Amino acid sequence: MAQNISLSTELSQNIDLLHRLLPLGKSFDLITRDLRLGETPAFWLGINGFCNTEILQQIFSDLQDPHYTLDPEIRDLPRYVQSRLGYAQISLTSSVDDILQNLLSGPSILLVDGFDQAVIIDVRTYPVRSISEPDTERSTRGARDGFVETLLFNTNLIRRRVRSAKLTFSICTLGTESRTDVAIAYLADQVNEELLEALKQKLSRLQITSLTMGSKSLEELLIHKRWWNPLPSIQLTERPDVACSYLCEGHILLIVDNSPAVLLLPGTIFQFTQSPEDYYNNPLTGTYFRMIRFLCIPVSLLLLPVFLLLSAYYPEITASLQLTPVSDLSPFRLFFYVLAVEFLLDLFKYSAALSSSRVSGALSIVGGLLIGDIAVSLNWASTEVLFYAAVTMLANLSLSSIEFADALRIYRILLVVTTGLWGLPGFIIGLTLVSLSMITTPTFAGFSYFWPLFPFNGPALRSLLFRRPTYKAQPSKVWSRGHVHTK
Repeated sequence: MAQNISLSTELSQNIDLLHRLLPLGKSFDLITRDLRLGETPAFWLGINGFCNTEILQQIFSDLQDPHYTLDPEIRDLPRYVQSRLGYAQISLTSSVDDILQNLLSGPSILLVDGFDQAVIIDVRTYPVRSISEPDTERSTRGARDGFVETLLFNTNLIRRRVRSAKLTFSICTLGTESRTDVAIAYLADQVNEELLEALKQKLSRLQITSLTMGSKSLEELLIHKRWWNPLPSIQLTERPDVACSYLCEGHILLIVDNSPAVLLLPGTIFQFTQSPEDYYNNPLTGTYFRMIRFLCIPVSLLLLPVFLLLSAYYPEITASLQLTPVSDLSPFRLFFYVLAVEFLLDLFKYSAALSSSRVSGALSIVGGLLIGDIAVSLNWASTEVLFYAAVTMLANLSLSSIEFADALRIYRILLVVTTGLWGLPGFIIGLTLVSLSMITTPTFAGFSYFWPLFPFNGPALRSLLFRRPTYKAQPSKVWSRGHVHTK
């Protein structure tokens, strides 16, 4: 193993070792140079595209200039590095594992004959996209920046907003193959120390080869959920202002390199009902829209199943309430209509979300025709079913968390199926199964998923339900959330 190997003082042996460990000469992006620093032979290794070539050219031009170096031979490598390399971050190591880890992360390596230490020159630069507002968390007001796939840029976006001496970024590496950098961000005077220690222990015990899907893969590794728990357990955000707001309330952020989404710990169900838009409006308007969003949760979950239950099995109630004139349809036919429209709307939504912007307009027209007049004329749906399904879809789209809204959709399909098959008993059974699924949703370190409702915390619950003025909403202390489970 590379971690048990140390460098030799013979440059030729070190070069042979690197040829055995790396595909030098086979992989085009691994570039090497044979150098002479005065009279001392040296060898440089880097990855094309990860190195700032202008700074490297200046460094090597100076090191090979006899008027600059003055020393014909290098006798003291640490002193030589300190006095001659002033353009970049420099460190020394004799561990081959450290050399490989740094090289594959971006820094370049300089080996000098006669020394069993390598010079790590950090002048890395990454290909990045521009910082822009995330599409999934748009706001009519406020900041227009969002996290990107570069870890250092994301930490800078947080540091720019929280200029506290207590802000700490602790970094670790996950994945034996990917060696993905993961940063733990927290405020030292606000964080729950037990939660922080439990998180560090959990990360240190993870035995994985790579984080294939970035922050989403890490979320599933931290919390093992059953298939019957579709609700999200950890909130992800791409907005720096949202992340910093939770950071100042004592939460812990997990920033994964190559991923624009940041994980927020601990997580509760109420986090997925919040929206930054509430805080960019005045308190009264923000509270109004927050109440609308809370109302959309039961509407999205129960409207279609209740409509199916009343129309198919209790037509006299629907007639007396004048809810719908579909009493002439059989329960099975109405059940088929509801299921067909449910899947058609899901198909239309995902097709529109994944299609190119150039065809989204045409897709909207085609979707409206298919789910509208044509579906009714072909007896694949009815006007009443389309109306209630459209209201359900609007309520679902109004939720700020896509993952939370998708979980409600799964619950709704379960309720529709059980109600369509067994009527009122099926509706009760489905509602019981949904409740059990919600209650058993696991969280990291054993925190309550329904805090602050359980355990009850009145002030925290009022802060979640109502948009309070800024001068009243400043947290004076970290909310107590219960005990931490370190298993």
